[in-house]
Amino acid sequence: MQLQERINAFVKLGEFLEQFTNKDVEKNDSIERNHSFFEDFKHCLKLANEHNGWFTQDNIQFALKGWAKSLTQKQLHTWLEPYNIKTVTPKQVAIIMAGNIPLVGFHDFLSVLMAGHHVLVKLSSNDKHILPYLVSYLQFVEPRFKDKIQFTNTKLNHFDAVIATGSNNTARYFEYYFKDKPSIIRNNRNSVAILTGTETKEELKNLSEDIFRYYGLGCRNVSKLFVPKNYNFDAFFEAIYHWHPIIEKAKYANNYDYNKAVYLMSEFNMLENGFLMLKEDQSYASPIATIFYEQYDDLNSLKTKLDKDKQYIQCVVSKNCIENETAFGTTQKPNLWDYADSIDSVEFLLKI
Repeated sequence: MQLQERINAFVKLGEFLEQFTNKDVEKNDSIERNHSFFEDFKHCLKLANEHNGWFTQDNIQFALKGWAKSLTQKQLHTWLEPYNIKTVTPKQVAIIMAGNIPLVGFHDFLSVLMAGHHVLVKLSSNDKHILPYLVSYLQFVEPRFKDKIQFTNTKLNHFDAVIATGSNNTARYFEYYFKDKPSIIRNNRNSVAILTGTETKEELKNLSEDIFRYYGLGCRNVSKLFVPKNYNFDAFFEAIYHWHPIIEKAKYANNYDYNKAVYLMSEFNMLENGFLMLKEDQSYASPIATIFYEQYDDLNSLKTKLDKDKQYIQCVVSKNCIENETAFGTTQKPNLWDYADSIDSVEFLLKI
């Protein structure tokens, strides 16, 4: 199968996904094979929500919307144009996927197939419904994908390379277990934001999207703020208030109540507004419903610190503060060429 043929199949998948990106799902009769897949995929999304309470309708739709926008001829060609993707002898690439947010492993899946390899997928138990159904659609519109995609629930066998994502503990296991294979091993990372006190209300409002989307469960979610000495958080709390209905979500509220009780019993100083707590802490990974913050003296010293700690950081959100910064409100809207951990997975796949 030629690269353009693979691209064409994923463009059809993107067109199929576009139907499910709004609250009021509307069937488009012009979509290829829609009569066979539309209603069943609606049911699949319902199952995904029932199986994992963090996968709300809104968050699933947000994820599907991002992929629908990415799976176009223009986006795929822009992403792949710098690479010399030729017909190769296909290798079997295993992917161990995380399950913290919907379709979090889809970029790895897409990259393997675009590079011309076969993919062996081990799904997280938290996200086991959506991708298999999308594969069934993909294989229907392009039958030659049928012998290129496999799923497994058992121990991985017969593969040439691996891309694995997990916690810091599981990453150490992966590094040992896959030491004899070409690999990309990803562990815990978090995203941070630098505030200077000059942000507009709109910028702070956009920052709230980086904090609360997917309940803060993604590595691209902002979990820590860096603020100048004696920073006043009043404008921040005002700008994020539109997210207050999040506390009505039972799983989120339980985490909020638990962490608040721990902080109060431990007599930690904190700020809170009824649905988010701010705690001064040097760590990068904050619990659900909590954002850590740290004060800085000057931006140059902060840049040095962030460069030193770059192995813990996925994105740095700021405005004119640092190189390769991410704009407010865009952490969960990456382009296809915004690689996790800054590791170019396509380049890796073309060299195995």
